[in-house]
Amino acid sequence: LADLGRHDEALVLRREIYARRVAMGSAADGIVLAGGNLCASLMKTGRFAEAKTLLRDKLLPKARQSLGPTHGFCMDIEEWLVEALRMDPNATRDDLREAETIMQDVLQR
Repeated sequence: LADLGRHDEALVLRREIYARRVAMGSAADGIVLAGGNLCASLMKTGRFAEAKTLLRDKLLPKARQSLGPTHGFCMDIEEWLVEALRMDPNATRDDLREAETIMQDVLQR
């Protein structure tokens, strides 16, 4: 649906898929992947604050704890967070500094 530009419909489905993965106690990589897809839909529909919260508070801690900070999915989440910080039309200088700090950290690994 997202590939067809039907972002609002994709968002509804991706919310449901993510919620089900979490409720079922799926493996961390499955939760992270579903969460990443959800974040993509959140950003496409302009819900940057919600995407940043999901990335910071749910997905990144889950990936770091379960997969480790050098795992590809963990670094993907950090890159998605950087994109959410940068693309948000309401981004502050602090948001942009945070994005830069995250990318520097990822590049040093």
